[in-house]
Amino acid sequence: MAADPTTPANDKKGDEESQNNHSPAESSAIVSDTTAHDDDPGLSNNSSVPKLSYLKLFWFFFYNFGLFAWGGPVAQIALIKEKLVIQDKWITLPRFQRVFAVYQILPGPEAAELCMFFGCLSAGRIGGVIAGVAFILPGFVLMLLASYLYSLAGFENKYFNASFRALQPIVAAMILRATHKIADHSVRKQSTNAIDPFLVIAAICTAINGALRINIFMSLGLYGIIYTFIARRLWIPAAALFVLQYVGYALYVVFRGVPSPVSLALGIAQTPSLINLFVLGLVAGMLSFGGAYTAIPFVQVEAVLMGAWLPQSVFIDAIAIGNVLPAPLVIFATFVGFQGAYLDGSIGNAFAGAAIITLGMLFPCFLFTIAGHELLEKLVRNKFLASFFDGLCASVIGVIAIIAMQILKASVEGPLDRAKGKPVGELIGTTAQVGPAAVLYMLSLTVLYKFTTKYTPLLLVITGAVAGQFLFVD
Repeated sequence: MAADPTTPANDKKGDEESQNNHSPAESSAIVSDTTAHDDDPGLSNNSSVPKLSYLKLFWFFFYNFGLFAWGGPVAQIALIKEKLVIQDKWITLPRFQRVFAVYQILPGPEAAELCMFFGCLSAGRIGGVIAGVAFILPGFVLMLLASYLYSLAGFENKYFNASFRALQPIVAAMILRATHKIADHSVRKQSTNAIDPFLVIAAICTAINGALRINIFMSLGLYGIIYTFIARRLWIPAAALFVLQYVGYALYVVFRGVPSPVSLALGIAQTPSLINLFVLGLVAGMLSFGGAYTAIPFVQVEAVLMGAWLPQSVFIDAIAIGNVLPAPLVIFATFVGFQGAYLDGSIGNAFAGAAIITLGMLFPCFLFTIAGHELLEKLVRNKFLASFFDGLCASVIGVIAIIAMQILKASVEGPLDRAKGKPVGELIGTTAQVGPAAVLYMLSLTVLYKFTTKYTPLLLVITGAVAGQFLFVD
């Protein structure tokens, strides 16, 4: 684990799951310039890391980072860099830049991965696990508490529902803003930083494929392969694969009909049993190489569409809560697991479901990070895999764009799943809420583009919760 990364990786994930509104330029400023040459001084044998006991290591990362992980990954990474690199000088800045570059292509939140890296330097692989747990624990505990309070309030509490009704269009605005931020630096060439039209096409076509209900795994893998061919100027194989995907789709429609919305799912969590929740978290965690926003559509299609054990409105509420806690956004899975496992009315089962899906979501992050850097460096330096990840990360934009539109529609319409079987008067009231929800969406989007501080999402959520009491309480 102490091996030093020496080659920059795809600068893709950056702040992809960021709840703040930092521009790509601001995000890249976290690690300054990552174009250092391999022979730059200070890239090897340069660490002056204190050897801490396991208990001291846990408290160090819990107190310095876990409790202050507000504002999303941009703020979290900046905090880690300032404390451990600038102030305490555990490693040099060039080495930090290389480490960060490696973690940008791994599944999982980069801030947690950085904590694990420093934990490994201080106390070996066990120290890496301890540091990662210490960083994530405060947000996990707060999300457990939020999930429990949410279940206590109940769906019939009008004040509770009013606040979350206002939060849903705000969340939709956050996701659309995140889509723009991710796209802005995921469709650029590594060498020139200029927009690559082929990566733009990959993103657009993946969004089209989502609308056509082509499985997202097929699209991600296909456009990774297509761009690998394009990067090597193998135009004929690239064009052939591009055409064949739609020929295959046309043949499928002719013989089987248009795919249903649940065709996007793998069907791994048709019921929220503990084993199914673990597998759901595990697969979603493997997809989080593009940030938490990449895992969101997968969890949604499995839990909301195919499994139908989680209402769409509750799913959006999970993202809303995850946006304001001191934790990576992937912590929204904790809420999903709690609400799914609570269907049988057992609070013990609910806590177990929350813990097991979180474990699955974070397991890939821990596995790849604790495994060490030597293999990762080889993968990063592999040109074939680098171009594959370029195409894959660009196609992720299309996946996120589709979920952004779906959540926008659901958030403005309102929680129709809670209106089933209600009297006509209540249905009319639900319809009347569409206008204020649309206004909230537009105002939130404006604020997110105008103000770029790390506290903007938190202030928006607080304001929205208060505004809901005036807008949506009869």
